[in-house]
Amino acid sequence: MNATVVGGGLAGSEAAWALAERGVRVTLCEMRPNRKTPAHQTDRLAELVCSNSFKSVDLTNAHGLLKAELRALGSILLPCADGARVPGGTALAVDREVFSRAVHERVIAHPNITLMRQEVDQLPSPAVIATGPLTSERLAGALTARLGSSALAFYDAIAPVVSSDSLDHGRLYALSRYGKGGGDDYLNAPLDASAYEAFVDALVAADQFHGHEFDEVPYFEGCLPVEEMARRGRETLRFGPMKPVGLPDPRTGREPYAVVQLRREDRAGQMWNLVGFQTRLRIPEQQRVFRMIPGLEAAEYLRYGSIHRNSYLNSPASLGPGLTAKGDDQIFFAGQITGVEGYTESLGTGLLAGINLARRLQGLPIAIPPATTMLGGLYRYLREADPSHFQPMNANFGLLDPLPGRVKKDRKKELLVERAQADFAAWLNESGVLQEKHLAADERR
Repeated sequence: MNATVVGGGLAGSEAAWALAERGVRVTLCEMRPNRKTPAHQTDRLAELVCSNSFKSVDLTNAHGLLKAELRALGSILLPCADGARVPGGTALAVDREVFSRAVHERVIAHPNITLMRQEVDQLPSPAVIATGPLTSERLAGALTARLGSSALAFYDAIAPVVSSDSLDHGRLYALSRYGKGGGDDYLNAPLDASAYEAFVDALVAADQFHGHEFDEVPYFEGCLPVEEMARRGRETLRFGPMKPVGLPDPRTGREPYAVVQLRREDRAGQMWNLVGFQTRLRIPEQQRVFRMIPGLEAAEYLRYGSIHRNSYLNSPASLGPGLTAKGDDQIFFAGQITGVEGYTESLGTGLLAGINLARRLQGLPIAIPPATTMLGGLYRYLREADPSHFQPMNANFGLLDPLPGRVKKDRKKELLVERAQADFAAWLNESGVLQEKHLAADERR
């Protein structure tokens, strides 16, 4: 059995290893150093170009739970991160050089992996495509030709997502504009004139994030950062995302001076998106300024807002089960190009893509963990999110199926973790994904 992995980042390295461990001969294609990117400094696999942190290892944190699942699934990158760890509290922070060198040496030493230094400009099959946010123009052209012109975005404009449990619902009211929709599709936070003026002042004065030069993107008029809209005039937001027209407060019978709308992000109503609030504010500033919104004073952020260059697919609209290409179920996609945010999320999708491509080559069905687990919840989001509002997502507890019955808030995460770990262990046993790896190892001996 033979397969190609395109992209030597976190997802591609993990996918190549998973395939090779299952007896598949892998050609791992990485265009560096022959074709450079604006972000990378070396030609090594798994180079970290942004933060040096894989975030928390604490099990009560969504990223910690995801790491525990990926370790159980056989991740090769997380042990390399352990070996490169530097002090960072509960975060898995690493020495970038030590980490990428360890991954590079481990992967290229595998007898089933051949590293090819070449740019890929067509979609091979069978393959895992894991080219990340800096996908080359030629491959991006091949993707749009194959999946449709609307399938690939070239930057993201992400609004914050907050947890329903953290909202003061007594200060909000449920209503769709002009009474359309299901009635509770949106929650509305009303502001009077003084609250609106104070909010605009805070937005204008807040500190913005300024990243790498390659990360700077031109703003589209239809998707400006909320702080940029505030700078254009004091009434701009009131005639934009905060317009109150068609949203009378049922408690007063009148339209408020301004409104912040929150849109349901999942079927269970656990996650709510601040509509039109894409932003480049730094995280502490998002916390400070957006908690001025009535009902959001104690908001828990499941995803922070951002705007940056990011080539990613509209996965719910353009990909099939298991994040496969429609029309060819032996082409899998993994990493940030699928619409996940974060290092651990990227390597997790790479690991599962490698496992599932190996299963497909063996005539077995793909295996996806249940949505009570963090990896399974992330895959469900990529498959079932509303295509018309799809934006990249990171691991958070709002992705998981809600717990049955009434649960005390202080025990919720603990119970979600207990259920996730039990269900993930059961899925590993029932799916047989680890046994396939052991059988291939026995054959190599």
